[in-house]
Amino acid sequence: MATTETPLIPQHNRWLILALILVAGWLIYLLSGVLMPFFIAALLAYLGDPLVDRLEDKKLSRTLSVSIVFVSLFITLIVALLLFIPLLNEQLKALFEKLPGYIDRLQTALSPVMQSLGLSQEVFDLETVKTAFKDYWAQAGKVAGNIVGYVSKSGLAVMTFLTNLVLIPVLTFYLLRDWDILVGRIKELLPRRYQEEVSYLAKDCDDMLAGFLRGQLMVMLALAIIYSIGLTLIGLDLALLIGVIAGIVSFVPYLGLLVGILLAGTAAYLQFQEWLPVLFVIGVFSFAQLIEGMFLTPRFVGERIGMHPVAVIFAVMAGGSLFGFIGVLLALPVAAVIMVMLRHAHDRYVKSQLYS
Repeated sequence: MATTETPLIPQHNRWLILALILVAGWLIYLLSGVLMPFFIAALLAYLGDPLVDRLEDKKLSRTLSVSIVFVSLFITLIVALLLFIPLLNEQLKALFEKLPGYIDRLQTALSPVMQSLGLSQEVFDLETVKTAFKDYWAQAGKVAGNIVGYVSKSGLAVMTFLTNLVLIPVLTFYLLRDWDILVGRIKELLPRRYQEEVSYLAKDCDDMLAGFLRGQLMVMLALAIIYSIGLTLIGLDLALLIGVIAGIVSFVPYLGLLVGILLAGTAAYLQFQEWLPVLFVIGVFSFAQLIEGMFLTPRFVGERIGMHPVAVIFAVMAGGSLFGFIGVLLALPVAAVIMVMLRHAHDRYVKSQLYS
């Protein structure tokens, strides 16, 4: 005689849980602007909690461990901003100054190809693009000169920014200090008969999130450094800018490789007017891809992600479209949790009578 499996959630409670989830999503949508510093602080606390736990294992108190991790985290962020923002600003400035010349070179290189294909140069009206960038750069000085007036007219926006700037470190410290307590309180709210099952799901979700957030951030940082150093050795003027862009988009497998080769290869050809530097660019990104596949991904990520690149792209675009910047921050964690739930639901379905 076949045995019936007890459902994880009784039928009469499922609609209530669904309603609560919908209400929570609606509230997040309404309060997305207010909740941004809380989400960022929670993300930083989640990333820092394993480091705090390791320090606690060395017989340090929770408060002292949190203080060490907190200070180290924000000193690292501040130093990174102070070092990289001026460099990126200089490269952006150089890009806008040299872009009209690059466009002239590109137009010269494309003209024979377009003539051989019987295409008119009006199809690719690069002269309009060059004029637009010249006008934009000419207006940049005027905008900088009027920045004081702009700030005075946007007092509310500036006040909100400064408030968030103060709130994020404060919220991060308190969330990091009480992280284990908060997790324990949530666990206490679970009915006893569901605790084991939910704890298993929570651990699976945590492994998935760790792969995305902790592991992938390390891979992105390492790739950005490798790309930037390699392109600098080639002599590319925009090495840091392109390296950072390629490192950021590398959270989607092979996207950073393709975007980096396209941007750096184009920049190398326009700068040097030779194909050999383009081959060097391909060599840099191929070397970085080998390092990622052989060391970075196995070391920091492993096989914990399991999300298809198409799913990653869709999650980020959908999150940004629905909830803006907050949606982008939450897209991958939410998608990872949904994947864990779907995988668990699939396993239960295979074991149920419906499958037989």
